[in-house]
Amino acid sequence: MSGFDWPDLMRAGMQGLHLSPQTFWQLTPAELRLMLGQAAAGRSLDRAGLDTLLAAYPDAGIGEDDDG
Repeated sequence: MSGFDWPDLMRAGMQGLHLSPQTFWQLTPAELRLMLGQAAAGRSLDRAGLDTLLAAYPDAGIGEDDDG
């Protein structure tokens, strides 16, 4: 199961938003949610998530540039 209610999404996109089937199927789920007025409901970044990002993408040291 994909977790998407395709019949309802298709109805909202094609009937509610008047999208053609081709346009509907070219959208990403995030784009469709935005068009339907649903804000992105992602999890907020917590300290553990920030630490993971900092470890993966450390700041350049003083005097170093990011140009590589």
